[in-house]
Amino acid sequence: MTQPAVLLSCENISLDLGGREILKDIDLEIKAGEVLGIIGPNGAGKTSLIEILSGRYIQKSGNVFFKGEKIDEKHIYERSRMGIGRTYQTPVVPEELTVGEALKATRQASKPYLTRFDAEYAAHLVNFSVDWDIENSKLETFNRRKLLLTSILMKEPEVLLMDEPASGLINAEIDEIDTILRMLSKEMDIAVIIVEHRIELLDTIADRVIACKQHLKHSIEWKGEVLGIAEMKRHYTNYFKGIPHFKEYRTKMVTSDDSETVFATFEEVLAEFGDFQFA
Repeated sequence: MTQPAVLLSCENISLDLGGREILKDIDLEIKAGEVLGIIGPNGAGKTSLIEILSGRYIQKSGNVFFKGEKIDEKHIYERSRMGIGRTYQTPVVPEELTVGEALKATRQASKPYLTRFDAEYAAHLVNFSVDWDIENSKLETFNRRKLLLTSILMKEPEVLLMDEPASGLINAEIDEIDTILRMLSKEMDIAVIIVEHRIELLDTIADRVIACKQHLKHSIEWKGEVLGIAEMKRHYTNYFKGIPHFKEYRTKMVTSDDSETVFATFEEVLAEFGDFQFA
């Protein structure tokens, strides 16, 4: 069986902002139908990486590729037309327009022009079922997100970059967003990159150990070993919540002030609980 080709990738991405190093030597790649979660603390550079991939920020060094083509010189609107869609943490919509007017503006801005059927189909994909005559200013957060997703999906993107899509939503809405994203990846073959704080996106112990290692490594690089280790202690419960008989390992993590001991404990967790699946 032929493996899907890499759609979007980056190599050795580094970025400085305000005189501070935000990203250093970042590599990633994603293929059609995959969902990639980028999880980490505030200030870790998650959104900055999305901004580079979308073309809004220019990296200090490294390269971004789309279908094997280097796209560092492509502006954000050019990358959008190539098939890279982007959502933002705060769903800003044109308040003065109705839903129908906003979607019409998106259709007419596309080349070639998109039809009303394209908009209706995209709205159906995300279960966006409000009256199109309603003013955008009256939409609640979840429907604002759906409106923006509809505007992106009608252009049939191959890659979707999403910055904290669950921000401001209640649990039932978060579950629906998760369902929509899984459908887009599995049924529509869209590659989805999600910036999130929610550890529960990671299904396996291996995924969580990798994320936890990176979190601790960044925390130490950013704040120094003593403060970096101390700051991490409050996060271990979230990373490993739900694992039976885990107290011994958590105690090692939160009582150690030595990074080598903590990293060694991560390896013990992986060896002991490697087959555990989070619900």
